[in-house]
Amino acid sequence: MQWGRPARAFALRIDGRVVGYLNRCVHVPTEMDWQEGEFLDMDRRWILCSIHGAHYDPANGQCVGGPCGRGKLTPVACHEQDGQVWWQPTDDIRPVEFDEGPSGDPHGQP
Repeated sequence: MQWGRPARAFALRIDGRVVGYLNRCVHVPTEMDWQEGEFLDMDRRWILCSIHGAHYDPANGQCVGGPCGRGKLTPVACHEQDGQVWWQPTDDIRPVEFDEGPSGDPHGQP
C-alpha cells in the first residue's frame, strides 16, 4: 500500500545487486510491465513503461526519456538473503492488510 492505495512492486538484479520499485510510472500512475513481470526493454538496458514509453535507469529509477520528465520511480527497500528477495516496509509503503475470515484466518479459510 502507498498513500492508502494498493500498489504492486517489482525487483530486478542490476550489476549483481537487487533493486526494487513500485510498479507505477511517474508520468501516469499505472502499472508499467509490458508483459506480466517484464519491465526491461528488449536490450535489457532500461525499465520501459508500456503505456507511453517512459524510460527509467534500472540502477536508480531516474527517468532518462519519454514523458516522465525529471521524475524518478519510487524505490522499495529490498535485500537478498539465502537466494530470496525481501522488502522492507516504510512509513509510506507497507503490506496490504487482509480482513480475517470467520475462523480468524487472514485468508478466509475455515
